Amino acid sequence: MDVKHLIARRAAQELRDGDVVNLGIGIPTLVADYVPPGIDVFLHTENGLLGVGPAPAEGEADPDLVNAGKLPITETIGSAYFSSAESFAMIRGKHIDVAFLGALQVDGRGRIANWSVPGQTILGVGGAMDLLVGARRIIVTMIHTARDGSTKIVPELTLPITADRSADMIITDLATFAVEPEGLRLVDVAAGVSVDEVRAKTGVPFIVDGGLKIRDA
Repeated sequence: MDVKHLIARRAAQELRDGDVVNLGIGIPTLVADYVPPGIDVFLHTENGLLGVGPAPAEGEADPDLVNAGKLPITETIGSAYFSSAESFAMIRGKHIDVAFLGALQVDGRGRIANWSVPGQTILGVGGAMDLLVGARRIIVTMIHTARDGSTKIVPELTLPITADRSADMIITDLATFAVEPEGLRLVDVAAGVSVDEVRAKTGVPFIVDGGLKIRDA
């Protein structure tokens, strides 16, 4: 399985029955394909839909049905449409239980930078700033290191901070961290990954959970 899908599958394990969930651009969008059986969640997109379903099968995409990242989506039975303004009111009114966000960097306090890509022109921060302020729980999903091998979990952000609010959890291809007041706590590691490897590829110190788990392959 592709590493991004492995991250999304692990992230989906954090969903709880009845959650209203916002999926950011990138890896977070894949979480919709791995909702565990036996629970019902309501996937929300900033452009005005509550009740997003899994990605459409090849050749079955509706060009008028997309998420905030302009990717094709499906709708579930009982889904609701509304304006973008109402969608953001849901976020700012703290009606989103959990938001999954991608990140370019995360610091030792769990604060993220996720919108300014060096050398590239983008339109703006999108909904991430609102989600960091309004969502009840924030989970970061990202590749642990950048393309040049440098860590993306850093002592200090060198890219513009998205919001001062810290994430609650960081899930990468190597490991899962809980973000706590005293710093990061290593919760699990991927199959075949050692704690020493995680330390070598993480730019901040962390504590290791006494019940450290190994993810399923």
